[in-house]
Amino acid sequence: MANTKRQLFLKRRMRVRNKLRRVNAGRPRLSVHRSSKNISVQLIDDVNGVTLAAASTLEKDLGVVGKNNVEAAAKVGTAIAERAKKAGVTEAYFDRGGFLFHGKVKAVADAAREGGLKI
Repeated sequence: MANTKRQLFLKRRMRVRNKLRRVNAGRPRLSVHRSSKNISVQLIDDVNGVTLAAASTLEKDLGVVGKNNVEAAAKVGTAIAERAKKAGVTEAYFDRGGFLFHGKVKAVADAAREGGLKI
């Protein structure tokens, strides 16, 4: 029986997440979620189960409210890098979830790297 798109997405997400758990050395996880209208990023400490920093296109101070393109993703990436520095985080694992590392997801990662976050 053929898998639906949602089932394939969930399988990819769990494969990525399980690999991150195996190689995790206490570093936080930079998790990306991309919807049809917005993109959001969280810096998560899995040991304590808390979110250290977050950024999204829903925030008015970024100036990209409701936009979901590569430029907006890059602004979110730079914002999360700045907030990670304020939280005292210099390196993290990149959790792309079930999304392919291409386009907006890649733009977030590249902008976070340029902002000083080691991924």
